[in-house]
Formats: sequence, C-alpha cells, structure tokens
Amino acid sequence: MITIHLHSLKFHSFHGMFTEEKILGNNFEVNMDVTIEAPETIVKLHQSIDYVSLHALVKEVMDKPTPLLETVVQSLAERVGLFDEKIKAVTVNIKKLNPPIAGFAGTVGISYSKVFHV
Repeated sequence: MITIHLHSLKFHSFHGMFTEEKILGNNFEVNMDVTIEAPETIVKLHQSIDYVSLHALVKEVMDKPTPLLETVVQSLAERVGLFDEKIKAVTVNIKKLNPPIAGFAGTVGISYSKVFHV
C-alpha cells in the first residue's frame, strides 16, 4: 500500500447553513490522504493515482455550495472511491478557517474516513 497526500489545499467556497455564508462564502482548507494498492516498484504514473486529477475532483466538490461540511466530506470520499479501483481507502479533513461564531478564534472542521474494495 502507498498513500498519496494532498494537504493544505485552499478554497473559497460557499458551504454553510447561514445566509451570510451563502452570500460571502468562507475560506476552507482540505487535507486528503488516499491509500492505494501499489506494485512493489512504481515506475509509471498509471501504476499510481495522478494527484492533479485528485485535486481537480476536490475543487469540483468544493465549488458546489452545500449546507453541511459533513455532506461535503462524505461526498468527496465517495467520489474519490469511484475514481480508480486501485484506491483502497481515503481520509478527508475540511477546516472552515473563519467560522461565523462571535468571539471565536480558531477553526472548525470535519474528518471522514472510508475503506473501499476490501
């Protein structure tokens, strides 16, 4: 097994329950770990997963306004699992960098893990 990491991906998206979030949007950070079944030695890209394509998939999901981050991480994990049969597991973490909480300093986020093709 080998794990491909896409970390600290930044997006301005319109996820959230509040009107303000739907209008102004928010900044998000996505971290994703994709575990694949791999041969002993990888020498060709087709033996692995193209992280450029994975990034495009993340961007597509992040560009679709969704009320709950829980829905976003689950949708993203499902889409990744369908992307290639070599994918055995995925963990997705999304942080909302500026949550609309009065007097709050920090981030909020959701993590989700899923195993495929066991």
